[in-house]
Amino acid sequence: MLLEQFPALNACLNTTSAVFLSLGFFFIKNKQIEKHIFCMLSACATSFLFLISYLYYHAHHGATGFTGQGVVRPIYFLILISHTILAALIVPLVLVTLFRALRQNWVKHAKIARWTLPVWLYVSITGVVVYWMLYRVEY
Repeated sequence: MLLEQFPALNACLNTTSAVFLSLGFFFIKNKQIEKHIFCMLSACATSFLFLISYLYYHAHHGATGFTGQGVVRPIYFLILISHTILAALIVPLVLVTLFRALRQNWVKHAKIARWTLPVWLYVSITGVVVYWMLYRVEY
């Protein structure tokens, strides 16, 4: 795989994670536990693959500068900063949420999952937005 293909791969992994998270939420709301578990573990796996791919890419490529000017520039950096801060926060949130599920501590799992899900979705979706703003939009 070529190094320049990694950003698109990362966006696809983020999109896939967001889809699994959304489906997992739908399934738990409809009391379809096995499907919920499958989706949430799949979201963990795709997010883990994203993290490996992201770290590999940036270790070999470095940072990519944003070329947009005007009003889009502060919008991009607002999205990027919130995405970056929450991306660092989501790792321990996911691990605690997953640990509580594995321990079958459903009350505590549900309490933290109410916070983990929206943050994780935000990080996954804004990761794709950052990709599009950085690599796909012409300025």
